[in-house]
Amino acid sequence: MTTPHILAVMGSGETAPTMVTTHRMLASKLPKSARAVLLDTPYGFQENAPELASKAVDYFQTSVNLDLEVAGLTEIIGADSLSVERGLQKVADADYVFAGPGSPTYALRQWSGTSLAGLLNKKLRDGGIVTFASAAALTLGRFTLPVYEIYKVGEDPRWLDGLNILGEIGVNVALIPHYNNAEGGHHDTRYCYMGERRLSILERELPAGVFVLGVDEHTGMVIDLDTETVTVVGKGVVTIRIQGESTQIASGETFSLDRLRDPASATTRNTKQTKISTEKPVTNTSATEAPAIFDNNLREATDRLNNVFTTAIANSDADGAARAALELDDAITGWSGDTLQSDATNHARSVLRSMITRLAEAATGGLRDPRDVLGPYIQVLLDLRAQVRADKRFDLSDIIRDRLIALNIEVRDTPDGAKWGFRTN
Repeated sequence: MTTPHILAVMGSGETAPTMVTTHRMLASKLPKSARAVLLDTPYGFQENAPELASKAVDYFQTSVNLDLEVAGLTEIIGADSLSVERGLQKVADADYVFAGPGSPTYALRQWSGTSLAGLLNKKLRDGGIVTFASAAALTLGRFTLPVYEIYKVGEDPRWLDGLNILGEIGVNVALIPHYNNAEGGHHDTRYCYMGERRLSILERELPAGVFVLGVDEHTGMVIDLDTETVTVVGKGVVTIRIQGESTQIASGETFSLDRLRDPASATTRNTKQTKISTEKPVTNTSATEAPAIFDNNLREATDRLNNVFTTAIANSDADGAARAALELDDAITGWSGDTLQSDATNHARSVLRSMITRLAEAATGGLRDPRDVLGPYIQVLLDLRAQVRADKRFDLSDIIRDRLIALNIEVRDTPDGAKWGFRTN
């Protein structure tokens, strides 16, 4: 089995359930003896960097059946030169390289002056799979957004020079993951937290021939250099944006790599351009697409399943309630490797414990409608009451009525016969 030549780009969700299918598809293309490396530089500045590396390794082992070796390149500037060379050698020897969240600015600063970009380009030429997601994906283009500096610190919008890995295959872009981000709620955080106003400013600063390439959250773009094709996978869309005009490419679509090399020409020939829109894109299904998971994060999954559970309890659907609880347990496990979760796991566990408590209460009190349980017995008494009334034994009829009232059951005589129900007061 020969090693393929693939560059995979993920907008987010790289260690979440949404990208499992894509990771497995990529891993299936590797030889059995393939070596895989986690490039841990992007989050190397974080105090919990070892924990993030461990979560990524566990995710790939458990969900993808792929063993990742950690490169150990969290810090390159000022680090022991031998350790750095050993880490770079791991990257050089790997058939599969994965990098994900963190800070693109930090990663570029650490990688500057090293052979990292050359190693990745060589891998794509000679054989290998490079998967960059989230912050790491930001560095793949000719230009990179200093996201934290602009969004958190308030610096003026500007570009940094990127690794330009995509430029080596003829795609001249500023690549923006988290393209459809909506965390801002009432303020615009699309385009990796830039929003339309700042992206418009940044776009005007791009030189001729360079365009914006956006990848939605929980969405990927698999560039197969052997077949010269690009396949969009996951939940959202990939967006080609040229001077404010956007073309969306839906999940499941496979197209020629030339469409990214010469997008203006390809757009003119094949695709109707549309203005930037906040409408949700329509997605298609494909063999390489992630499963039908509609949750963007664990908290969203938790809230959805809690609503399903509550509805099931209200409808006396014990099986439906149990399924919702089990699905939430699966969601907690599935999202446990996601490096972008904060307190979502604690929230999910709290809701799951609440579900279990409510199931216990339902088991004690019963989920079946009491009318279904008591109805046959009450009907026997009502039939008996009708008979004694017909025999004018009203004393016996009153005894039956009074005993039912004592049980909080009210009997009403109507032209259509006796009707019963539970008293409300």
